[in-house]
Amino acid sequence: MQHTVVERELELSLILSPERSVPVPARLSYRSDDPYAVHIAFHVNSDRPVHWTFARDLLVEGVFRPSGQGDVRVWPTKAEGRSVVLMALSSPDGDALLQAPVPQVSAWLERTLRAVPPGTEGGQLGIDGALDQLLAR
Repeated sequence: MQHTVVERELELSLILSPERSVPVPARLSYRSDDPYAVHIAFHVNSDRPVHWTFARDLLVEGVFRPSGQGDVRVWPTKAEGRSVVLMALSSPDGDALLQAPVPQVSAWLERTLRAVPPGTEGGQLGIDGALDQLLAR
């Protein structure tokens, strides 16, 4: 089975305070062999990027209304007259508030939804085929 990968490079803003933010290059990734998840790699001042993985549905919903709880929360807002989505990420290593432009995130999400439409994710996992092979033995 061939898998689809949908990626997008974009620049996010790491919000340090209401008056200060720094640009953070990032890569959004979606793989049809991991159909429920989105992956974000943040390229910060280190040898390796920081990776986060969370539910695609959380990001889809977060573009329109507050979504998530705990380690990942996403919500839409306006910044300097532009539509943006904020992502609050929490881990034992620290917290981060990132801002992304809604048009770029939405366009990328639409590509992921065309690759694997909502409700068809389970079919991408190949579970039925694996069960058939197990039961055939």
